[in-house]
Amino acid sequence: MSSDDEKPADDSGAAGHTPGRDDEPTGQPTPASRAGDPDAKPTGGTPKAQDGKGGTPKARDGKAGDPRRTRTAIVIDALTTANTATVTVLAVVLALVVGALVIALSDQQVLDSMQYFFSRPGDTFSAAWQAVSTAYAALFTGSIVDPETLNYAWWGMASWTQVLTPISETLTYAAPLIGTGLAVGLAFRAGMFNIGAQGQAMMGAIGAGLVGFVLPWPPVIGVIAAVLGGLLGGSIWGLIAGWLKAKFGAHEVITTIMLNYIAAPSFVTWLVVQHGIQQPGRNDPISKPVVDNAQLPHLFGSGLRANLAIILVVAAAIGVSWLLRRSTLGFEFRAVGSNPNASRTAGINIDRTYLLVMIFAGALAGLGGAAIVLGNTPNSITPSVVGNIGFDGITVALLGRGKPVGTVLAGLLFGALQAGASQMQVTSQIPLEVSTIIQSLIVIFVAAPALVKAVFRLRAQRVGTIGQNLAKGWNG
Repeated sequence: MSSDDEKPADDSGAAGHTPGRDDEPTGQPTPASRAGDPDAKPTGGTPKAQDGKGGTPKARDGKAGDPRRTRTAIVIDALTTANTATVTVLAVVLALVVGALVIALSDQQVLDSMQYFFSRPGDTFSAAWQAVSTAYAALFTGSIVDPETLNYAWWGMASWTQVLTPISETLTYAAPLIGTGLAVGLAFRAGMFNIGAQGQAMMGAIGAGLVGFVLPWPPVIGVIAAVLGGLLGGSIWGLIAGWLKAKFGAHEVITTIMLNYIAAPSFVTWLVVQHGIQQPGRNDPISKPVVDNAQLPHLFGSGLRANLAIILVVAAAIGVSWLLRRSTLGFEFRAVGSNPNASRTAGINIDRTYLLVMIFAGALAGLGGAAIVLGNTPNSITPSVVGNIGFDGITVALLGRGKPVGTVLAGLLFGALQAGASQMQVTSQIPLEVSTIIQSLIVIFVAAPALVKAVFRLRAQRVGTIGQNLAKGWNG
């Protein structure tokens, strides 16, 4: 061999060296590989992962930065970490578990078997399982679908109307809840606590009802006019609270609560007994019914109550999502909700923001009220026509974390609980209040994520993960 062959090649000339047949692998990367030449490959062994700053992160235990990490590991990591989605789902599960205890302890057979629990404990557990499984099965069949009825309909022994009745009832109950939930959630994003969704929904119902029977509307035009009347009624009620906040600094919690009492029962009770509004031949406070052409069309035929309202509120949720994420006005809402002082310094008109967000929130709640008057029997205005959808909307917004998608899902869940509660009472003699207890427990557990984390032993989130970013707050 020549003297040149005995000298090691330097870094600059290594890239051009072609290993001969007699070259031996050393188990280390070639100098060219260390120099970063993309064409040079190590002749053997595995290069060590760089551990310093600017290098490649170590791949240990399948953590972030490991290219070998599988999708299954990612899913398991998400399910065992205290992120927003996991905590919310587990809060619902925990509420159902506690609700099962309430159902079991309210069952007479369970109570009777507990008298001889220590001699025959199996009887108590068997009775408890029977009570809980029957109740939750009735809750499912009354809100989603009854498998037995579905089987009969498949073989032509039952009508498809019977099959669709549970989901139709769920959608009917969910539509106004989504509307008021969006109203509360939108105000949350702007840093305002809108307690007035109840009054805004009532004014929306009044606006939709008055427009719905005041004229003999033609088809389609009547529906559009009545819905716009509901939006206008709710937005006016929201505007009052927003104006008081912007002009005089009046706290929206106080003003919206007072506006709730003004709208119902005071104003609506006075209004519906006026001449030309009260239903002829009636002495109780009830208005004329909405004309047929102004009522919301049914989705699955006249035999089922589900109507256009569910499509309208989902469209409204999409609009709110676009407003908050894609528009300048939505950015101002979120900025004011995060830090009003910094927003004012940046040139955002805080008073204008308060006014506009309450107008939009009132319109959304008004849509929820209009969904009841225009879509449900008897299509008339009464002091109790909207029930408690405004206050229930607060719980829906809390469960949905103030986000439009979360609000829609929470509204569907609460609609299913309300729809299934009646079937649960008929089948298992479980009081309707059990459904309310479950709803309340869901909100309690969602509001106490540390409790859910402790019960299910969830791991803390790593910095920078998606769930943690969502958990920063509703304005994130």
